[in-house]
Amino acid sequence: MLLAALQMQSRPSDVAANLDLLERAAAEAAASGARLLVTPELGLVGYGAGPDLPLLAEPADGPLAANVAAIARRHSLGIVAGFAERDGDALYNSALWVSGDNRAVYRKSHLYGPYERHWFRAAAPSTIIVRQDGLSLGLLICYDVEFPENVRRLARAGVDAILVPTALPMSGSADFIAAHMIAVRAFENQIFVAYVDNCGRDGDFAYAGLSRIAAPDGTILAAPSARDEALLFARIEPEAYARSRAENTYLADLRT
Repeated sequence: MLLAALQMQSRPSDVAANLDLLERAAAEAAASGARLLVTPELGLVGYGAGPDLPLLAEPADGPLAANVAAIARRHSLGIVAGFAERDGDALYNSALWVSGDNRAVYRKSHLYGPYERHWFRAAAPSTIIVRQDGLSLGLLICYDVEFPENVRRLARAGVDAILVPTALPMSGSADFIAAHMIAVRAFENQIFVAYVDNCGRDGDFAYAGLSRIAAPDGTILAAPSARDEALLFARIEPEAYARSRAENTYLADLRT
């Protein structure tokens, strides 16, 4: 399967503008033969929307999700998009997957810093797996992937790849996380990891723009040439890494 990843500069609180960006990226991704498009953390509302987040939050079956599903149908591909999810009085930092008539939602379990903890409720760690084009795909969000237990849980459940909408900020650790940690997560679990970052500025936040798609052998299949908006492509072919799985049998040899 050809996977597309949109490194995106969200417009905080401007859902219509963000949906327009998604529409254009979906058209370009589909024209290039991609079957799945992954976009950043909270990309539909803007990570830095702050006080507007409670106003922008919608249920998983609300109008925003319907708009994403309509874009996916128009371009005949799956989409993973980050949004603020409302469930009663609770707000979650969530990722929506849509493909045809199929939908799933993952809620972030490891919130990063006081900003996220102020606006969102942490969900219990969960194993959300979707099937598309014969592949098993797990979902995490940003900081979740920095805890190896989350990735290992999905790997032991049999996923081929993990899709990670991200809002990695500019920081002293950003380059290490993107350049090394993501590759290690892929290698130590013998799976693909698509880590899809915001870029530019969004409200009070500046993002690293360091999206990465890593293969099971730890190689980086796609990365942007700059920290600006970019549409990346990588082919997800588990069978191409049979040798790596045979040599690096971590999952089979794991003792707990």
